[in-house]
Amino acid sequence: MIRPLAPAWRRFRRWRWITAALIGLCAVAVIGGVAFDDWVKKTPMPATLAEIATEVRDRNGQLLRAYPVADGIWRMAVTVDQVDAGYRAMLLRYEDKRFYDHSGVDVLALLRAAAQALWRGRVVSGGSTLSMQVARLLEDGSTGRWAGKLRQIRLALALERRLSKAQILELYLIHAPFGGNLEGVRAASYAWFGKEPSRLTPAEAALLVALPQAPEARRPDRAPEKARLARDRVLQRMRDAGVLTADAAEAAARAAMPRRMRGFPQLAPHLADDLVAETPEQARIDLTLEAGLQQRLAQLLTQSVALQDARLSAAVLVADHRSGEILASVGSSGYRDDLRQGFVDMTRAPRSPGSTLKPLVYGLAFDQGLAHPETLIHDGPIDIDGYAPQNFDGRFRGDLRIRRALQLSLNTPVIQLMQALGPARLMAALRRGGAHPRLPGGKPGLAVALGGVGVSLRDLVQVYAGLAAGGQGPRLRARLDAPYERMPRLMSKVSAWQIGDILRGVPPPAGAPAGMLAYKTGTSYGHRDTWAIGWDGRYVVGVWLGRADGTPVPGAFGAELAAPLLFEAFGRIGRGFTPFPAAPASTLRVATAELPLPLQRFDRGGVGGPPGARLQLAFPPDGAALLLAEGGQMTLRIKGGEAPFLVLANQTPVVTGARRRSIDLSGLDRGFSTLVVVDHNGRSDQVRVRITRPDE
Repeated sequence: MIRPLAPAWRRFRRWRWITAALIGLCAVAVIGGVAFDDWVKKTPMPATLAEIATEVRDRNGQLLRAYPVADGIWRMAVTVDQVDAGYRAMLLRYEDKRFYDHSGVDVLALLRAAAQALWRGRVVSGGSTLSMQVARLLEDGSTGRWAGKLRQIRLALALERRLSKAQILELYLIHAPFGGNLEGVRAASYAWFGKEPSRLTPAEAALLVALPQAPEARRPDRAPEKARLARDRVLQRMRDAGVLTADAAEAAARAAMPRRMRGFPQLAPHLADDLVAETPEQARIDLTLEAGLQQRLAQLLTQSVALQDARLSAAVLVADHRSGEILASVGSSGYRDDLRQGFVDMTRAPRSPGSTLKPLVYGLAFDQGLAHPETLIHDGPIDIDGYAPQNFDGRFRGDLRIRRALQLSLNTPVIQLMQALGPARLMAALRRGGAHPRLPGGKPGLAVALGGVGVSLRDLVQVYAGLAAGGQGPRLRARLDAPYERMPRLMSKVSAWQIGDILRGVPPPAGAPAGMLAYKTGTSYGHRDTWAIGWDGRYVVGVWLGRADGTPVPGAFGAELAAPLLFEAFGRIGRGFTPFPAAPASTLRVATAELPLPLQRFDRGGVGGPPGARLQLAFPPDGAALLLAEGGQMTLRIKGGEAPFLVLANQTPVVTGARRRSIDLSGLDRGFSTLVVVDHNGRSDQVRVRITRPDE
């Protein structure tokens, strides 16, 4: 009975030990797995948010200017979907074809690499996955030693647990080395091909796949043959793998190699420098500029000064006076041109504006009821407390209409109006219009009307944008995230339209179309600055030419140098000329003889007078809000001055020949109205009031 049981007992004991051994192995595996998992979890992680280049882009996202990170490294932000799909396919097939299947380490690739190394006695392939390469790039580690390889394996496994595949691929696209100071595929694409990596040719994609393996040894500018051979090996592999057709691979192999490292875009460098300095912590700044227009105008300025004085520079600013968006800002004719001091931003430099402020003086005079475009004014010798300005050609033209005086840019008529207005009113209007005038002395004098004040090109374009937009325009802005903001009213709609109507009649340069632009030129004292500012129904453009150091340019005139450049700049916008708006309904469009008597001729002798005779609109006060029923009356009360009186409401004469000092007005529309009273001697006063209705 006992003997038959012995073999069974022995078999039981043998399976018991085998079972125990298996259980022990499983326990070791589980414990080892837990330990391994804990080892991976405790991996010290390097920073994955690396410093990237600051970028300034245009309204459509196109790169205008970029700034390298510390040590001059070009490392630019990029996402996976911003990179050409063909390049991504080549990269994964060549470097890590099982990228989306492994967990950071490709065991098959490592075994293959080890077998090849043992068989050939040297390293043939590394077996590193993209995740392992990212681990090395993040830590700037070595590739050869086993300790370094083990560290990469551990970090790659940790990265795979914490990041998605897309995030790991993105890290590679940002950090991979491409020769010199280039890191990342986007910087490499700009440096070697001058474009974004979103649309690469097969030849370009293959070169960018090959470069990171030996970025210095394969640099196309230093080792073109090695670079070509490396690229062609990638193309052959892609052909064998079916990523490329045979014809596509052969055509790519015939493509020329880049011979040099290109410079990064430097469009609008002055403006970009200023904005980056204002917000140094911001990695991306989006502007309202149009890159294409910016480039065309930069080329235009470079060409325009090439055959001129060796130190002559130029600047241009283009804005949309409806939206306030600056579309182009070229600060000099060459940012790197040291002889012309191209590093100086002449859109912001304060310079004498010459005659470009004259339209503002005339517009304010129209608003004040001192004159009308058809008012006669005398152009002759004047002497105001020792100040005796002359016209630019030394000639006087006698009696002429104010319209003609502005078109001819005569000096003595505008000084007469300036005396009647007072220089302080012009300075206030400049500031109200968004300019920042700088006076060489303290108190402004009559010479301000002829350019005796410092303003920048941007100041002038801002003020002219107000004129172009009907007397009240938007604040100019270059940042896309800046809110729209309306400036205070510069002058009435009627006056602004009248100024535009006059300046449209200025003869254009030879070959340019007439009547399409309202524009004004200017030349500062001593021929130091030449200007041309103009607008159509949508755009306003300002041009400056001169020497950045402020020395004279003999024989330079705005009409000869700047005006042709102004019309060419409008042509480079590429959208034709936008029609001007129709005249406001209240515009008084009559001949001189049909004007109210005080407006038929500007009488300089009537300006001023004894203090007791000062004309004043005593009621309503300036800025008052008046509640009037529809068709209700408002009573004006006049102090001082000499009858008869002329009253204008929003540039339209509503009362003429009045001798009483209390005048009833009716028919005023709701909203803001400008009321002006003019006396027999041409003195005037004005107030701006707001009419409201009981139902509001």
